[in-house]
Amino acid sequence: MAENLIAPKLPVEGKRNILITSALPYVNNVPHLGNIIGCVLSADVFARYCRLRGYNAIYICGTDEYGTATETKAMEENCSPKEICDKYHAIHKEVYNWFNISFDEFGRTSSPEQTEVCQAIFRKIFENKWLSENTMQQLYCNTCERFLADRLVEGTCPTPGCEYDSARGDQCEKCGKLLNPTELKNPRCKVCQKTPHIRDTDHLFLELPLLKDRLEKYISEMSVVGGWSQNAIQTTNSWLREGLKPRCITRDLKWGVPVPHEKYSDKVFYVWFDAPIGYVSITSCYTHEWEKWWKNPENVELYQFMGKDNVPFHTVMFPSTLLGTSENWTLMKTISVTEYLNYEAGKFSKSKGIGVFGNDAKDTNIPVEVWRYYLLTNRPEVSDTLFTWPDLQAKLNSWSNSFIILVKLFITVFGTWQGYDSIIPSVPDNVSGDSHGPTKKLADKVAAYIDQYIEAMEKVKLKQGLKTAMSISSEGNAYLQEAEFWRLYKENKSLCSLVMKTAAGIVYLLACLLEPFIPSFTLEVFKQLNLPADTHVSLSDDKGDVDRVKRPWDIISAGHKIGTPKPLFRELKDEEVEFYRKKFAGSQADRIVRAEAEAQNVAEQLKKTKVSDGNGKKKPGKSSNEAKNKAAAEPDITITRLDIRVGLIIKAQKHPDADALYVEEIDVGEEQTRTVVSGLVKFIPLDEMQNRKVCVLCNLKPVTMRGIKSQAMVLAASDGDHTKVELVEPPSSAQPGERITFPGYEGNPDELLNPKKKVWETLQVDLHTNEELVACYKNVPLTTSAGVCKVSSISCGSIR
Repeated sequence: MAENLIAPKLPVEGKRNILITSALPYVNNVPHLGNIIGCVLSADVFARYCRLRGYNAIYICGTDEYGTATETKAMEENCSPKEICDKYHAIHKEVYNWFNISFDEFGRTSSPEQTEVCQAIFRKIFENKWLSENTMQQLYCNTCERFLADRLVEGTCPTPGCEYDSARGDQCEKCGKLLNPTELKNPRCKVCQKTPHIRDTDHLFLELPLLKDRLEKYISEMSVVGGWSQNAIQTTNSWLREGLKPRCITRDLKWGVPVPHEKYSDKVFYVWFDAPIGYVSITSCYTHEWEKWWKNPENVELYQFMGKDNVPFHTVMFPSTLLGTSENWTLMKTISVTEYLNYEAGKFSKSKGIGVFGNDAKDTNIPVEVWRYYLLTNRPEVSDTLFTWPDLQAKLNSWSNSFIILVKLFITVFGTWQGYDSIIPSVPDNVSGDSHGPTKKLADKVAAYIDQYIEAMEKVKLKQGLKTAMSISSEGNAYLQEAEFWRLYKENKSLCSLVMKTAAGIVYLLACLLEPFIPSFTLEVFKQLNLPADTHVSLSDDKGDVDRVKRPWDIISAGHKIGTPKPLFRELKDEEVEFYRKKFAGSQADRIVRAEAEAQNVAEQLKKTKVSDGNGKKKPGKSSNEAKNKAAAEPDITITRLDIRVGLIIKAQKHPDADALYVEEIDVGEEQTRTVVSGLVKFIPLDEMQNRKVCVLCNLKPVTMRGIKSQAMVLAASDGDHTKVELVEPPSSAQPGERITFPGYEGNPDELLNPKKKVWETLQVDLHTNEELVACYKNVPLTTSAGVCKVSSISCGSIR
């Protein structure tokens, strides 16, 4: 985390000045991985990209510390709200420091600066008459003798079709609907669980309907100019369609920014009004000239990052607040919104302690760059994504087999070949990358990828930017193989020097492009290249970096001596994945109970264990039986247990006793064809079933269907309402009998799947087609030696 050791940056005339914020994480708990990718990590990648490009950028964030949740947590831990904030602010800072989040300022909303800025904004809005007073009916708990703020009330969501029984008084966690506490069915006080009653209380409201025209003008213009993400536009338009209503900005609490108004001096500002102003107040802690960033829309672009549940507060509430002051504020240009990252079979949840939390990630000893890489490849940009431990393993091991191979190969070549002695060779004047076919082809591809990378990152398409960078890795691997440097070293050393110099440039380029995503990895690569990262990691137009790196043979000078090579990563083993999966199963409370039970069990076993039988011989304990039981245990359910093969339909005909069924004879690489019964008559004409390559699941237990035993199953994809079905097809050149694989997953298939273990049923839910029509297990394509398996037209369909 960047510390303020140098003078704060201020906007510079003539440069791109970019102000970056991520949604302020609430301070009442440890952030989980969903929080981290949804806000701070995504913003960090963009901030690092901006610095890489030479833009004048600052990244502002901090902990959101006021409000009901803090008071509630303080009551739970029997301490003051300030003590809670001090404790969890330090935890957040430590977690983000470990994740290499490069804030320019990481502050707090409980600061004096927050009170000053928040009250100043309120006074301007009050003077401009954008506020109204109204009497609210609010829930009051007689037992606790207090009005209950939103988060101190729980009940049943009133939204038809939802009816979640633990909805909060401000928002339903299940359906996302914003609520008022009095709308809840069967409300209960979160502190004492008693039923509260409605009482009158006076409050101040921001008149959003009066600001509607200004707000809609801002939204209609900036959503286009700033390229707002589709989920942000949809959420905002939904709010506008429903009609803006006055929103209460005060609450009957003690922990918050006091309202500077005599009548309301016993109240504080509601957190939705107060928290976004934290971006401004934290910037004022960074520099006393904060207005040069926040009241300078002509020269500053504001980019804001958040999860989807925060959208209306940033596209409607906060802009309305600033517009209500009639001052020249820097309003948000671009909003980047993520959907939810889910965990294994359910949702991450801070309140329920479900998922992997920031401190958990640190304690696994899995390197931080692995966590960053996995979260960013899994960033939920357009739909919810899923964290699973096997998927983390597959992506890490796949990554290890791409870029890492290139780096190792390059460094090994220089480090071991006596002719180079780890020194970048010079290339004779009569040898040029422009005239060497493989090198020129590589340079053209790299140039195109660099342009695509910049385009994706400028549009905050972070996942696409990472994918594009990794494509250069694949091209680098292919280039080294095509150029056959081992042959050139013997036959044409001048060309070999060009290839080696180009390979060095590709490694350099990749390290630069990946720095926003995995900065610690980039530092290690530059260390092995023996180059100072602080002066060399740059992709600035002003310095001509972009044009230079499009000629990779010119990137690193001849005569430069690289550093000492060493392994960069190790693969994640199956037993490690299973250990972590079990360790982080259930809620944090469940884990504590398990740990206590295990400790108790160990203690009891130690009491019962006899060290010897009196003759100096040790007696066998239960551990030997446990080892036998473990050996006999059912193996984990992984995709490799399925025996899916390329099949060729030799003959297909209608089932003699069932109008909806076909009977196929399919060659799956065995001596005899297999008879397969498929319910495809309504979807695929009989003539299209003949002599066709298909994907066949061969180790299901045979089942008799209308008198004919089906010995396998043909895989097909269907659309959402199952009105359209298409066969999953391997490449035409794939050979019958070849087993279909899943890159990153290793293992042998079961001879026959045990139907009682529901192996197929468990795995089938993750088989689908993606937007490119590729058949996938999770995000891994069904792969043959001839290429991937696909469908004709059904995207995002299920496979069964």
